[in-house]
Amino acid sequence: MSIKEFPLVTIITVNYNQTEITCQLLASLRKISYPNIEIFVVDNASLRDDPSPIKLRYPEIEIILSDQNLGFAGGNNLAIRKARGEYILLINNDTEVHEGFLDPLINKMKADPKIGVVSPKIRYFFHPDIIQYAGFEPMSPITIRQHAIGFNQKDNGQYDVEQLTDFGFGAAMIVSREVINKVGLMADIFFLYYEEMDWMARIRREGFEIWYVPDSLVYHKDSMTTGPESPLKTYYLNRGRLLYMRRNTFGFNYLLGIIYQGFIAIPKNIFKYIYCRQWILLKSYCQAIGWHLSHIFSASVYENPK
Repeated sequence: MSIKEFPLVTIITVNYNQTEITCQLLASLRKISYPNIEIFVVDNASLRDDPSPIKLRYPEIEIILSDQNLGFAGGNNLAIRKARGEYILLINNDTEVHEGFLDPLINKMKADPKIGVVSPKIRYFFHPDIIQYAGFEPMSPITIRQHAIGFNQKDNGQYDVEQLTDFGFGAAMIVSREVINKVGLMADIFFLYYEEMDWMARIRREGFEIWYVPDSLVYHKDSMTTGPESPLKTYYLNRGRLLYMRRNTFGFNYLLGIIYQGFIAIPKNIFKYIYCRQWILLKSYCQAIGWHLSHIFSASVYENPK
């Protein structure tokens, strides 16, 4: 088979103060079996770590140096606008891949034009027999929470069947060019967390399917950028959850969501931080809620970049 028979895949990852971690991902990508790829690394204006060794060690990649930190969505969007691939793989820089991981994803995408997004099985890098992602159950339109199938379970092959899922996983997901042309880019107003969930919801509303493919395997070094529980993560996770609700919940469910968040979730979380004396996290949480109060009537909440 000639290389022309393999559609070009653009692989995009975003780096922020993690040059060595990103190089470890690129080292694993060098070993993959799929023969027709281009790779973009977006440096999101790293402040504490020089990204120049990335290009020196991996001259085959294209590096985009952003002059500001655009977050996950904005950073990826920079490269998507330059991508030439028929398919675009977004993958976290704190992952490493199995050498044959890309072929099953492409085969699934090519099987049906209705398929817009595919995600692989994801296991934890430091606990390689433990599953992080094997698909998602539907998200509650009221609590804005959902369950990751297989999460923290030992992988005994119990999730080795392809299946439709409501959401791909932002740590590794492949998207067709047709989807991007029709739906647009990720909403960069999120900056961090829930942006891929919002994108998936928009993609499903346009009639595309999202699939989990277990024959593809990726290992994830989870939360290496934000930390397992940090003020940054607390702020953007809670800000993003409410932003997702505002953009993707409608009608009576939206009213119920407002009631649930205002009278149950928000008071409960504030009490939890006070009880645990987590004053810094309390401040971050209140700032997340405050952002929404100051943007109640902002049209930018609903905008989608092209």
